[in-house]
Amino acid sequence: MHDLIVVGAGPGGYEAAAHAAKLGASVAIVEKEFIGGTCLNVGCIPTKTFLRSSKLFAECRQGAAFGVDIAGLTFNMAAVVQRKNEIVSTLTRGVDGLLKRSGVEVVRGHATLTSKSTVQVGELTLTAKNILIATGARPVVPPIPGIDSPCVVDSSGVLNLTELPKTVAVIGGGYIGLEFASFFAAAGAEVTVLEMLPQIATGSDHDISSRLQQALKKSGIVFRTSCAVRSIEGNTLHFEQSGEPGSLSAECIVNATGRAPLVEGLGLAELGVDFDRKGIRTSERGRTSVPGIWACGDVTGRRLLAHAATREGLVAVNNMFGKPDRIRYDAIPSVIYTHPEAASVGKTENELKAMGVEYKKALLPMGVAGRFLVENVGAAGMIKVLAGARYGEILGVHALGDLSSEFIVAAAAMIEMEMTVADVETLVFPHPTVSEALKLAILEVA
Repeated sequence: MHDLIVVGAGPGGYEAAAHAAKLGASVAIVEKEFIGGTCLNVGCIPTKTFLRSSKLFAECRQGAAFGVDIAGLTFNMAAVVQRKNEIVSTLTRGVDGLLKRSGVEVVRGHATLTSKSTVQVGELTLTAKNILIATGARPVVPPIPGIDSPCVVDSSGVLNLTELPKTVAVIGGGYIGLEFASFFAAAGAEVTVLEMLPQIATGSDHDISSRLQQALKKSGIVFRTSCAVRSIEGNTLHFEQSGEPGSLSAECIVNATGRAPLVEGLGLAELGVDFDRKGIRTSERGRTSVPGIWACGDVTGRRLLAHAATREGLVAVNNMFGKPDRIRYDAIPSVIYTHPEAASVGKTENELKAMGVEYKKALLPMGVAGRFLVENVGAAGMIKVLAGARYGEILGVHALGDLSSEFIVAAAAMIEMEMTVADVETLVFPHPTVSEALKLAILEVA
């Protein structure tokens, strides 16, 4: 009998397992495929490795503007993949080590819940007082005729390409599609993004999404919004854009239409767990509808982000072992790792309008911070701050520009701690840093 069985060894699962073990619990973790989950093996880490290489390549092409002349520049896709594999291997060993040091039992295989305290893995039966489901999500395969064409790859398949295609069509203008589009464009490919909705980066603040699209267009990416792909024949997509038919051929077609929670084959319906295709429903403390069964991460469908999964897992463990805790979703930052980056936390302006919340806002160019001008040449950058009209509480921060991913956590902390504009006035930001744009924008709201 264990105190906890964790199903799924992604960021939500393995961090939760290690945390529970450190609290003195007896823990087993079940994983059928990757230790480290999608994020470490075919998601966050590999894609950012790709993006770092393409960004460096693009920066080298801009070298003359920095006084650096570079000749004979080439992009070696095979070497990029090799580096990605080495980084994944190193980090996977690190997760293995964490689980071993923590005393967590690792069980390989597919897990099925047979009761609220029993998990079946092949012929092995595990029992525990608590079960934490952290099975993550899988790429969505849309019902498009020809989506199984050999030239179509999903987000995992892209990571194993050993040659850079000359032309790329990306189906989907969400964060996954945009990051791959940005990678291919910076590496030198001709890229077209086809998005069914009127705007890219749905869910982002409108000022961010519109300016991000402008910046990516400037980098050479072609966007077809309000565009539905109807079929694929070989390497040709047939689509309908704003009611007009069209077609497009590409050497490589990337299916980036999103991810769906992995809820199938777990035995959830038989146990009465409340879930649907959008995920397992949980409280802000990680509880499901069945006592003793908890869930965290992408499988809940709440925030499909690795760091959100980790926090949800820790919150669930704390609550199951008598330490009251909750997650505040407004304080969970998100980043789109395009060139340029986009980072956000808190409410968007449209969300505040829909809620009827009175607010003040400031919109400044990122170039108000001298470091941004030092680091970039002609790059897009802006920062937007939303604060309560009466008390000045920080409600949302939305930034466009490289390095915004590194300082958005400061804005997240402000929201988590319910800080006001007046509180931020006393904070000292290091100079020169791009983060100074954040403080200047907040002070502009006052």
